[in-house]
Amino acid sequence: MSDQETTQPAAAPEAASCVPEQHEFSAEVGRLLDLVVHALYSDREIFLRELVANAADATDRRRFEALTDAGRALPDGVKIRIDPDKATRLLTISDDGAGMTRDEMVQNLGTIARSGTRAFGQAIHAAQPEGADRPDDRPSLIGQFGVGFYAAFMVADRVEVTSRRAGQAEAWCWSSEGRGSFTIAPAMREAPGTDIVLHIKSDADEFLEPYRLESIVRKWADHITWPITIQRDGNEVAANEGTALWRKPKGEITEEHLLEFYQHLGHSFDKPWATLHWRAEGTLEFAAMLFIPSMRPFEPVESVRESRVRLHVRRMFITDEADLLPPWLRFVQGVVDTEDLPLNVSREMLQSTPVLARIRKAVTNRVISELRTRAKDAENYAVFWGNFGPVLKEGLWEDFEHRSELAGLARFHSTHEPKGLTSLADYVARMKPEQDAIYYLIGDNEDALAGSPQLEGFRARGIEVLLLSDPVDAFWPDRLDKFEDKPLRSVTQGLADLSRHSAEHPPEAEAADVTALLAVLKEALGDDVSDIRSTDRLVGSAVVLSASQAGPDLQLQRMMRRSGQKLPSSAPILEINPHHALVRALVARIERHEPVDEAARTLLDLARVQDGELPRDPTAFARRVSDAMAATLSLPHQDI
Repeated sequence: MSDQETTQPAAAPEAASCVPEQHEFSAEVGRLLDLVVHALYSDREIFLRELVANAADATDRRRFEALTDAGRALPDGVKIRIDPDKATRLLTISDDGAGMTRDEMVQNLGTIARSGTRAFGQAIHAAQPEGADRPDDRPSLIGQFGVGFYAAFMVADRVEVTSRRAGQAEAWCWSSEGRGSFTIAPAMREAPGTDIVLHIKSDADEFLEPYRLESIVRKWADHITWPITIQRDGNEVAANEGTALWRKPKGEITEEHLLEFYQHLGHSFDKPWATLHWRAEGTLEFAAMLFIPSMRPFEPVESVRESRVRLHVRRMFITDEADLLPPWLRFVQGVVDTEDLPLNVSREMLQSTPVLARIRKAVTNRVISELRTRAKDAENYAVFWGNFGPVLKEGLWEDFEHRSELAGLARFHSTHEPKGLTSLADYVARMKPEQDAIYYLIGDNEDALAGSPQLEGFRARGIEVLLLSDPVDAFWPDRLDKFEDKPLRSVTQGLADLSRHSAEHPPEAEAADVTALLAVLKEALGDDVSDIRSTDRLVGSAVVLSASQAGPDLQLQRMMRRSGQKLPSSAPILEINPHHALVRALVARIERHEPVDEAARTLLDLARVQDGELPRDPTAFARRVSDAMAATLSLPHQDI
C-alpha cells in the first residue's frame, strides 16, 4: 500500500495545549518505578521491545474489536512507526491500534502491574463458554503485566502518551517524569491510535540512531506480524520481517528460508545438519523450529553450558536463557514459541511454571527422537558425533532420566573399529559367548590408547575394548554401570578375568615363578604401590599399572591429580608379566641374591610412562636408563 494511504500520527502535543489534571501514581509507584528502571531489566534497549510489543497488542486489540464493530476497522497500511529526531532529542513510537480513553489512561498508565491488555484478555476469556476452543481470530496478546511501559524511563527523562480511542472523537495526553505523579489533559489526534514520545536522556544518544534502533527491533521483535518501520534519512525503512517462520506450515517454507533463518539466528555460515520443525497441539501448545549445526561453533560449546534456544511467547522474543534444553544439548539452536506460558513482571525472568517444565520435556524428547532416527545413517551420524559427541556424553553423567536413551546414541572408537565408530549395541552383539562385561580403556588421545599395553591381553584373546579419549569419559561409565545387562568394566580397574579366554597366540616363553620377586619388589617400592601381582593380560610389555577394583579408574585419578585434588589411598597396583625376559632376568637375580632396588624403581617408572605419566623423579629415571644402556653396551657401569 502507498505511503499516502498510511494514517499519520499527530505531532507530539505542546505542554501549553493541555490543561493538565495532576494525579499521583498508585501502589507506591515511586519505589516501584525505581525498581523497574534499575532492577527489573538488565539492558536498557529492552524498553523498545516493550513499547513495540504494546503497540502490536493495541493493533491486535483493534482488529479484534472490529469483528463486531465496523467503525473500529483498521486503516489501510497499518504499521508501527518509530521516528527518532536527534535535533529535538525525541523518540516517537506510534501505532494505529485501539487507543485509550482518559479513564483507561488513568487506570492502565497510572497503576503499575495493571494492564489494559491483561484486562482485555480476561474479558475475552470470560465471554467464552467454558471448554470452548480458542477462536482462530483471537488476538495473540503480549502485555500480560503492566510494568513494561515504564521501561521507557530507563532512557527518557519524560514520557508523553497521546492516545485516541477507536470509535471516539476525543484524544488525551498523559505525561510524566516518572517521579511519583503524572498529568492528563485533552489533546488532538487526527485518527485513533497512540503516540508515545520519549525525551531521551543525555546518556542515551544511541537510541536516537536509526541503525541502532533497527538492530534492536531485529533482535527483539523481528517476527511481530505487524510491519514496523523506522524513519532514516527522511525515508521510512522496514525494520522487521513481519512473519514468524516457525509458525508457517512446512509446505510454505523453502530450504532458502530455513538456511537464512538458521544463519541469522546463530550468526553461522554453515548449513544445518538437521532441522526440526513441528507444532505441538492439545493440552500443551507450542511451535518449535530447531537446528543442529553441521560444524562446531567458533565459540567452544564447553565455554557455556546453558542452552541458548530462544523462547518466544506469541511470537515475541522473551529470552534465550530459559534453559529449554538440558546442557548436554546446548549445541541445538532455534526457537520455541508458545501461547500457554505466563510471563513474570520483567519478561526477562520466567516464572517456574509446570507449563515450562512440560515444554522442556517435550522439546528434549523430540531432539532425542530425531537423533535416534538419524543415527541409522552411520556415515552421516559420524559427522554429528565428531562435532558434538563429547557434549552429548555429558548427559550420561548428569541426566538419570535420559541416560539409557543417550547410551544408545553414543558412539565410540574401539579395538574392533579403530578408525570408525561403534555403538554399545553393536559391541554387545560382537561379544564372545563367554564374555560377561563391556571393557573400556580411558586415556588422553586415541593414538596413545591404541598402542597401550593395557590392551595386550585383550587383543591376544580377541576381546574388543572401547577406546575413550574425551575428558567426560573419566566420569560417566560409573554412572551408566550397565548396558543391556552387561556391566561396564575398565581394563585398568580391578583384576580383569581373562583366564576363561584362550589366547590366540600363547606366549612362547614359560612363565617364571615370581613369588619371591613380588615380595622383594613390594619391599623396595613401599607405599608407591598398593600391591604387586603377576598378570596374564600382558604380551609384549613387562609391566603395567592398574587401579583397585573399589577405587577410581587410573585416568580419573590422573585428571584429579592434575587439577590439584588429592586422592586417599590412590597408589596404583603394579602388575608384572611372568613371561617377559626382563622379569625372568630379575627372578634369576633374586635367586643369586643380587640387589634389584634400582630395577624396581625403573619398572614402576616404565609403567608410568606407558600410561602417559611422568616418572616420579625424571632425573633419577634418566640416570637409571642411561646406566642400563651402558651395561647393555658393555661400558663401565653399575648395577641396574
